[in-house]
Amino acid sequence: MPTAIDLLKEKGRRLRIHSLRSTTAAGSGHPSSCLSAADLVSVVFFREMRYDPRDPHHPENDRFILSKGHAAPLLYAAYAEAGIIEESQLITLRRLDSDLEGHRTTRLPWVEVATGSLGLGLSAGLGTALAARMNHLACDTYGLLGDGECAEGAVWEAAALASYYEVSNLYALVDVNGLGQSQHTMHRFDVENFVAKFRGFGWHAITVDGHNYAEIIDAFEKCRREAGSRPRVIVARTFKGKGVSLLENREGWHGKAVPKQDLAKALAELSQPYPSDGFRPNPRPRPQREERPVNLGISVSRKIGESVATREAYGDALAKLVEKNDRIVALDGDTKNSTYSEKLLKTRPDRFWEMFIAEQNMVGVAAGMAARGMIPFVSTFAAFLTRAFDQIRMAGVSRANIKFCGSHAGVSIGEDGPSQMGLEDLAMFRAIPGSVVLYPSDGVSTERLVAEAASIRAICYIRTTRPKTPVLYANEEQFPIGGCKILRRSKEDRATVIGAGITVHEALKAAETLAAEGIHIRVIDAYSIKPLDKTTILANAKETEGNLIVVEDHYEEGGLGDAVLNAVGNAARVIKLAVREIPRSGPPEALLDTYGISGQHIVQAVKSLL
Repeated sequence: MPTAIDLLKEKGRRLRIHSLRSTTAAGSGHPSSCLSAADLVSVVFFREMRYDPRDPHHPENDRFILSKGHAAPLLYAAYAEAGIIEESQLITLRRLDSDLEGHRTTRLPWVEVATGSLGLGLSAGLGTALAARMNHLACDTYGLLGDGECAEGAVWEAAALASYYEVSNLYALVDVNGLGQSQHTMHRFDVENFVAKFRGFGWHAITVDGHNYAEIIDAFEKCRREAGSRPRVIVARTFKGKGVSLLENREGWHGKAVPKQDLAKALAELSQPYPSDGFRPNPRPRPQREERPVNLGISVSRKIGESVATREAYGDALAKLVEKNDRIVALDGDTKNSTYSEKLLKTRPDRFWEMFIAEQNMVGVAAGMAARGMIPFVSTFAAFLTRAFDQIRMAGVSRANIKFCGSHAGVSIGEDGPSQMGLEDLAMFRAIPGSVVLYPSDGVSTERLVAEAASIRAICYIRTTRPKTPVLYANEEQFPIGGCKILRRSKEDRATVIGAGITVHEALKAAETLAAEGIHIRVIDAYSIKPLDKTTILANAKETEGNLIVVEDHYEEGGLGDAVLNAVGNAARVIKLAVREIPRSGPPEALLDTYGISGQHIVQAVKSLL
């Protein structure tokens, strides 16, 4: 009878063959990176993990996250050998009509988070592991990292938090093949260096020869036996291109396929099969869970004219929504008493995760949670989200269902100064494909828009402000995504002023000043910046002599003004009032005036148009 190790060796051999054939057929790819990790992946996929190959949505499938995303052909090969996809699909790698893309994406149902930008996978794996814990699921997450990407700080942000929360259902494998894209990696083959780092962060860490199946199997056994409540990592010394002499441990082959004329020779070195009676999956029984219908409608109780900060209303909405749907979870970067996400913490501490001052990891964890069906709300100051733009961008590639809240946005935060003023955030989130960008102006619209964001499957960004503002809307008012509100209108209106958030209140002040002089303007609250209500804006432009003024507490490029310009084109005359220089510290009202976005400047802009 063949041994279990023979089966694993045979799978490893076939993984290498598939990786070589598919990349040569594509004419590009990273076969040498696939070959170094083939033995590790064989043990994980065909011995350690429990999953149902027929059901990618089985809640208790173990998860595998390929952090070194350029080794995607190896992952696809494992899918084929597990019976998840047809072997014939492998030859379509990197074709325009194929879901087997150069780096893995969520076009495949078994891929829950896109990777390829390095250093993201451990955070996502931590998120899936935490989601399993919250949902009381008996499944593990396995993440494969490259040694080169361990130079990324986000890896160690994730390592620290995984240990802090004792995430024992998280396994990391580090493929230490010693070669990066352009030279040797920082630590070459010094596996003890990686072990020391992970142990310093509180992980159970073991080193292995990454091509010795007995050692790899034994390492997993030791992890289960000795790790206790700690996360586990296996640091494997490997050779890039292992098994093919043309590639093995040779520089200059990163990202290069074996030429067609050399493929037969390379495959000949892998031509000896191991005896095997085939792989048999061992899925866990599918849990029987009753899905309750979810109603995300919330009641709002505020008085018109009362002062409330939109950031506080955000917290109020979260606390209400988590009682409606226990898939809602809040993550915050040590700003919960400023973003007011702490209101959810007080209501449901089991649905709140303090992520500390590590925004990149926070977003990566949220992507992992979203992949497991959670609805994560991520909050911090708008300025600090810019640090995590790569993770946000990759969440967009993953089509992740994450909700972001950036508070303390714009010069209206006041004396804290330019380093704390989110003045780029609207442009950043507008650039994410399929994203929704919302900017409420009062407490009622904030609560309604938080509920709207929770109810749709998309990346949503909600911008909140630091100072209190008066409530403008009745409690029953609804705020559908893609809409806007006309707050002031008359038949005598000669210009339309469009604001969002804090500048809506400045526009209303300007309207009062101008009305006293016999000049009437229309005021629109463009609370949905993306998608923008183009139809309403164009119609009102036509009704007000084609005069539009857009005022925003944001830098001139990429924000509300550009969104309106894109909508109206040459159909209206548009003046953009925005922040055009790096601001200084100062009182909020003085800053709005100094940087040209106060009611007084709106009055001047209207008069210049007329």
